[in-house]
Amino acid sequence: MASGGVGPVTDWHTEVEKAIKDFVAVANLAHSPLRQNELVVEFLEAPHTPPKSLPKGKMAVYGFWYGGKWLKIGMAGLNSQARYTSQHYNPGSAPSTLASSLAQDPRMSRTQGFDRSVPGNWIKQQTNRVNILMSSRHGKVLLALLEAFLHVRLKPRYEK
Repeated sequence: MASGGVGPVTDWHTEVEKAIKDFVAVANLAHSPLRQNELVVEFLEAPHTPPKSLPKGKMAVYGFWYGGKWLKIGMAGLNSQARYTSQHYNPGSAPSTLASSLAQDPRMSRTQGFDRSVPGNWIKQQTNRVNILMSSRHGKVLLALLEAFLHVRLKPRYEK
């Protein structure tokens, strides 16, 4: 089964599920007790609608997947509604957004349907998004560890 013409859905779902299972072990090794059922995972298939809000009391790590590759993985703390819901779809709205990275990438000019003046439209239509929600009681350090773990594990194109 394909999603948005970007390959089998199971590839990115399975990749995230395995990474989360391994991250739970890492968190516990770091003496930050965490159970897998404490992480809520939302898979948004292409075309997707950006989330309207970050749920109360939650923090998140999220990622964008296209063409068999991760493009961007970010995190949003309790006070990061705009980061979670809209900034990655609008170039220039904040430092280091997916929209800005795509607009500056010369490879994207060869991508059908991509318009660098409105990259958010392409992101919504062509990328899959995953949201991994965690209770704020776990703290921002554990959230940052999850983001860093996923950067190393999934190797997104637009992360330094």
